[in-house]
Order: sequence, then C-alpha cells, then structure tokens
Amino acid sequence: MFELKYNTPFEWTEAVMADFNEFLKDHAAAEKKASGMAITMLSHYPDRKTLVRAMADLAIEELIHFKQVLKLMQAKDIQLANDSKDIYIKEIRSLFRHGKEVFFMDRLLVAGVIEARGHERFSLVAQALPEGKEKDFYVAIAKSEEKHKNLFVELAYEYFDKAEVDIRLEEILVAEGEICAKLPFRAALH
Repeated sequence: MFELKYNTPFEWTEAVMADFNEFLKDHAAAEKKASGMAITMLSHYPDRKTLVRAMADLAIEELIHFKQVLKLMQAKDIQLANDSKDIYIKEIRSLFRHGKEVFFMDRLLVAGVIEARGHERFSLVAQALPEGKEKDFYVAIAKSEEKHKNLFVELAYEYFDKAEVDIRLEEILVAEGEICAKLPFRAALH
C-alpha cells in the first residue's frame, strides 16, 4: 500500500545479531506497548465502530506476540527488562498535529508507519537468523506487521478523504525516514 522512505542498512541487523538477547527484551516491550496503544485507541474513539473492532483484535494479537516473545526469552533464561523510553516513538509522536480530527488522522497514519518499520526490521531479523523456531517466529511476526500497517491506513481512508490521507501519509513517511537516518544502531527494534 505504501513504501518507507528509509531502508534500514545491514549495520542495524549486525547490531541486533550481536546482542540478540537484548533485542528480545526490547521486542517484548514493543509488543506490550503496541497492545496498550490499541486499547487506548479504542477507548479514545468509542464512537468509531470499525476502529473499536479492529483495535480490540489488534490488542489481543499484540499481547499474543508479547507472550510468544516471552516464551523465547524464558527458554533462554532471559528476564523481562523495565520499559524504557523509545526515542524513535517519541520523535515520531512529535509529528502529531493539534486539532481533534487531524490528531486522529495522524495517530492512525503514524501507527501504520510504525508497523511498516516493524515489518521491515522483523523481516531483516528473520533473514539473519539460522533455520529454526526463532527464524519461523520472525517470519510470521513480519507478515503480521505488514497486515497491521495496511489496517491503519485503511482505517484512515474510512474516516477521512483519501487524497488528504495520502498527502499526510507522504509527509509522515518523509519525516519518519529522517528520524530513522539519525538514530544510532542498537539491539532494539527502533
């Protein structure tokens, strides 16, 4: 449906593979936060029936992903870490405009772009992992993230004019690419 403006270089994948246990901790935190974000969205927009249904499903799916990452961690005897602030998320959320409707549109589109970045990076992790359970898991997670990116844009199209959505999505994609280009590579999703 749309393409990211910044392609994550191989150096990011190397950083993840060099400390995969730390990446798993960050991934668990990201899934937990994604589930919470979906609950927050349906709570803030209870009058948007399609969104409420979609976010209820998404919250459950993201929580299942959290449980799956937790299972991988427990098999390696890795303990959950305290949630830390994600600079990428903080920066991309700064793109939100003020005003009830434009803020809602931006929330949907930013969520879609975040899911697209997750799809790209989980695909890179899947490619780098050796054959086995972890690789299969990351292939499945990447496919799931791709569906989520499209879900958020489709929701934006339902509630807003397509031409306006497309213009704003392009602006967010450009800004997101600039954010990614300046962040250091580390064993984390963002």
